[in-house]
Amino acid sequence: MSQATYPSGDATNADDETLALAHALFDAAREGNTELLRGYLGAGAPANLTNASGDSLLMLAAYHGHEEAVQLILHHGADANAANDRGQTPLAGAVFKGYTGVARVLLDAGADPDAGIPTAREAAAMFARSDILALLG
Repeated sequence: MSQATYPSGDATNADDETLALAHALFDAAREGNTELLRGYLGAGAPANLTNASGDSLLMLAAYHGHEEAVQLILHHGADANAANDRGQTPLAGAVFKGYTGVARVLLDAGADPDAGIPTAREAAAMFARSDILALLG
């Protein structure tokens, strides 16, 4: 099997393009840009992609309150319980920000209200999110 060789700089350009794409996907999750996410996730981009802080596309969409983007990312196989490097889950992020609709979507997808640090249940109590606390059971 022969090994591919690249003229000087080509491998770096490919790495730069991959990094730029990852940044575009993270920005799309933050902004709720479902069209861009749909296109790339449909083409095979990993739904569990994480940034340097361990924040997944799902975490960013949930934390910024983008219910449709959360549904889309989950549909493409994202782990509803994947915690970032600080132990925070997408559900706890949605609870912290008070996004009841996002919390409901995550719960419907199997998010565990007792996972993470703090847990979604603890965050709901801490921030007096009574509507979400009731949703958590």
